[in-house]
Amino acid sequence: MGRGKIEIKKIENPTNRQVTYSKRRLGLMKKAKELTVLCDAEVLIIMVSSTGKFAEYCSPSTEIKRMFDRYQQVSGVNLWSAQYEKMQNTLKHLQEINHNLRKEIRQRMGENTEGLAMEELRGLEQSLDESLKLVRNRKYHVISTQTDTYKKKLKNSHEAYRNLLHELEMRDESSEYVYLSEGHNNYEEELALANGASHLFAFQLQPNQPNLHGFRFNSHDLSLA
Repeated sequence: MGRGKIEIKKIENPTNRQVTYSKRRLGLMKKAKELTVLCDAEVLIIMVSSTGKFAEYCSPSTEIKRMFDRYQQVSGVNLWSAQYEKMQNTLKHLQEINHNLRKEIRQRMGENTEGLAMEELRGLEQSLDESLKLVRNRKYHVISTQTDTYKKKLKNSHEAYRNLLHELEMRDESSEYVYLSEGHNNYEEELALANGASHLFAFQLQPNQPNLHGFRFNSHDLSLA
């Protein structure tokens, strides 16, 4: 059974239309490559889908610009005239804006004001006042921001100073406590020496030495510390 003939008209379903475009595009690119290889032809294809996707193919033996130039020579159509004219208009507009800005800058600096009318001078004065106001607001904003930053830094410095001072006080109290403890021990040793003890011994009886548990020592023989 042969394949039915497809009516050539716009496909209304967007999904079907996009699928058909993708298939036909791949087939067209394949045919263009075959023409390039089999017939040694210079082929250029440019396609833009309804969704804005761009696709192109150019023979490896040529360039796109060269193909455009050959097309202009053969058809007699200037492809770049509209674009060139548009670029010239844009350049002219930018040059005019640049000229007006330079003129305004010179007038704000007090130059080229001889031919200005009274209304133009008043407008220039208002423009200068507005510019001065903007500069002052910007200056005050920068100053306030820097002031807030310095205040935060100063607050952090004060907190760090208080913390260090607290640590130093804690260290002084610990040192004083250690000094008092050492003085108390020295006092006990001196008191024992004054009572006639020539030597001080500190020992602990171990359970594996039962022979020592039966001995008794007088107070004048040993002084336990």
